[in-house]
Amino acid sequence: MAERDYRTDEIVVHWDSSRCVHSGICLRSLHNVFNLQARPWVDVQAASADEIAAAIEKCPSGALSYTRPDGPGEAPAETTTIVPTRDGPLYVRGDVEVRDAGGALLAAGYRMALCRCGHSQNQPFCDLSHRDVGFTDNPLVIEDDRQNAADPSGVSGRGTG
Repeated sequence: MAERDYRTDEIVVHWDSSRCVHSGICLRSLHNVFNLQARPWVDVQAASADEIAAAIEKCPSGALSYTRPDGPGEAPAETTTIVPTRDGPLYVRGDVEVRDAGGALLAAGYRMALCRCGHSQNQPFCDLSHRDVGFTDNPLVIEDDRQNAADPSGVSGRGTG
């Protein structure tokens, strides 16, 4: 798995391929910056730092993140939310730490996609194994309106602080 940084004087885009769930949100949000046909696939010169940051904040897995050398970086959602996606991972937003049974920090961030099928080779993160094993939801647990949410923090009436 790859980790790379793409930088300008105004923004540093961090990419962790082991966390990507290939939602394609980055590609649809800012195709001139995030383009799988180009090398490198992230062109931080192709848009403003503010546009890039806004697109990155839509990434549900946290595979894309950023820092701003000249100012504030991403802020966590006010309320931590966990939203199951239909037949897929749990999307988590907030100031989140994932620890092992002994309390050691495995990961920290503001956005994550956690495995719920139990088959990921990158536990506790989703690696899309749910597709290979045919994982399906209990239809009583997943509501249709969640699929239409722009991001997990956009689902109204969910979660507490």
